[in-house]
Amino acid sequence: MKQILDVGQCQPDHATICAFLNKHFDCEIIQTHGPEDSLRALQDAEFDLVLINRKLDRDYSDGVDIIRQMKSHPETAQVPVMLITNYSEHQELSVKLGALPGFGKLQFDQPETLQKLQAILGE
Repeated sequence: MKQILDVGQCQPDHATICAFLNKHFDCEIIQTHGPEDSLRALQDAEFDLVLINRKLDRDYSDGVDIIRQMKSHPETAQVPVMLITNYSEHQELSVKLGALPGFGKLQFDQPETLQKLQAILGE
């Protein structure tokens, strides 16, 4: 079973992401909301993928900051991470920081979204 960390999503978006992922993959999805609990979760368990919202639900801070932190620590630098956003300029920045190309909440029905996830989750 694949382990996925879902960071900074509001409850409705988290539910949508969970439904999509569970439809296509045998996975467990853990939800966190900010840098502290997300980085702690990454220290406490191994994750196959981290999905980070562009704007975190609790304080509306920038999810890209968590990518920066992940990629600057040797323990988390190799963990696959994607930014969840519909804005290409934010996707481009996250990729420059070391993330994989992510997808937006309006792109669940596009075949490319599933292909991106299959490349990581292997199903």
